[in-house]
Amino acid sequence: MIMKELRPVVSLSSYGNISICLKELIEERGITRYRLAKLADTRFEVVEKWCSGTVERIDSDVLARFCYILNCEITDIIKYNP
Repeated sequence: MIMKELRPVVSLSSYGNISICLKELIEERGITRYRLAKLADTRFEVVEKWCSGTVERIDSDVLARFCYILNCEITDIIKYNP
């Protein structure tokens, strides 16, 4: 059997990227990661992932709690860079 040229199923495209700026925002507000976790009723590890930018899936409820506690807009925490 002769094999034809292989083609990828998925093509790479530039969609831009999303930056999470929670670390900078909590530093501006003078709040610790531990305190934010307690106020948001979430685990410290969740806040750590948001601060390090390693969030795998954005939980809209957690994001809403962060915005409420920090008195900010979603766009203050999440930035889209086309």
